[in-house]
Amino acid sequence: MRVELLTVGDELLLGDTVNGNAAWLGRRLADHGAEVTRSVVVGDDEDVIVEAVTAALGRADAVITTGGLGPTSDDLTRDALAAAAGVPLVRDREAEKRLRERAAAAGHEIRESALRMADVPEGAGVLRNSAGSAPGLRVELPGGVAYALPGVPFEMRTIMDEVVLPELAGPPEVARRTLRTAGLWESVLAERLAEVEAMDGVRLAYLPQPAEVRVRVSVAGTDVWDRLVGVEKRIRELLGSAVYGVEDESLDRVVHRLLTQRSATVAAAESLTGGLIGAELTAMPGSSTTFAGGVVAYATELKRDLLDVPADLLAEHGAVHPDVAAAMAAGVRDRLGATYGVAVTGVAGPEAQDGRPVGTVYIGVAGPGDLRIVTRPKLPVPGPGAETRDVIRRMTVVHALDQLRRALLGLGADAGAEFAQEDREESG
Repeated sequence: MRVELLTVGDELLLGDTVNGNAAWLGRRLADHGAEVTRSVVVGDDEDVIVEAVTAALGRADAVITTGGLGPTSDDLTRDALAAAAGVPLVRDREAEKRLRERAAAAGHEIRESALRMADVPEGAGVLRNSAGSAPGLRVELPGGVAYALPGVPFEMRTIMDEVVLPELAGPPEVARRTLRTAGLWESVLAERLAEVEAMDGVRLAYLPQPAEVRVRVSVAGTDVWDRLVGVEKRIRELLGSAVYGVEDESLDRVVHRLLTQRSATVAAAESLTGGLIGAELTAMPGSSTTFAGGVVAYATELKRDLLDVPADLLAEHGAVHPDVAAAMAAGVRDRLGATYGVAVTGVAGPEAQDGRPVGTVYIGVAGPGDLRIVTRPKLPVPGPGAETRDVIRRMTVVHALDQLRRALLGLGADAGAEFAQEDREESG
């Protein structure tokens, strides 16, 4: 079943309202085995709605619209569907009766304008709205069927679950799981997972964020849950330690769990990230047991005074250097009495610093005994603009947390980084 989505409303086009209905519908339909092929937003214009519905049913088996079923003059979806079907609007007496009963139950008399919600295209099916006033509609059109749902989210979801999904898609035949990865670019993931994408009934979706990619795995057909286990196992074999969690398991939660299991704590020393790592490590309840504290040493002299970075090292190489990251990590660990120290120093832009280009970042991790890890993540630097700093800083946070995760697991550099020895050699 191929389905297109059509959300109606000027408020969506103008950005006054976020289109959460389309996102929810896309997930819900996919979970029930329907293939959502397109999602379109149009304004409150009858001709435009007619054109969009007609075009959708020229490509898909069904179109689901949301919005435009209310009582006001800009609610035009029912008019558009009548025009698309070439039929007039007629008053549905059962829908009118229910509207009057709802008004009476609320202690007021219904306005005549509100009865517009009982006007439906002649021959249309009326979908009961057990959560609100405006009923949904089912209209048979050339090429397929149009389902019209209210724009109010909880009303839309109620009609969708109670009426539309049982008709449209039937019971779920798809099993899904989302794997979370850090450090690998989307293109690298796709290359490594080519054999998985070629498997019958398996679809992968890549959902990138700065320095992270979620891989959503969908398995359709028979024995989907058993097959999903095997597919996930193969993905983990192909990606290795780049996979850090599943579903809503964020990096900070993984780090917190690993620290808790080891009765360990961590302290953060930050330069370019300005406290963002500390914010991540304190985002979840219970983080006070694993996060000792942090030092934001943005100025070079504070790295010396607060974190015991050697003055001659700073004088010779500046603040952006692998040995500075290592010293910062050890310094914050010792100063705050933590088990581990994680540190970042680098150039977020917009200008180069100490001869280092924008995007140069070093991450240091210090741990029990002689554990010292320094890496330089390979950051794809976006084009010039105000967003460059934000993207680099966010990617740095992800790489730093992932490097800490890997240190806790006894692994090496994170998947998108390299050890920084070559940088030491270049600088003498």
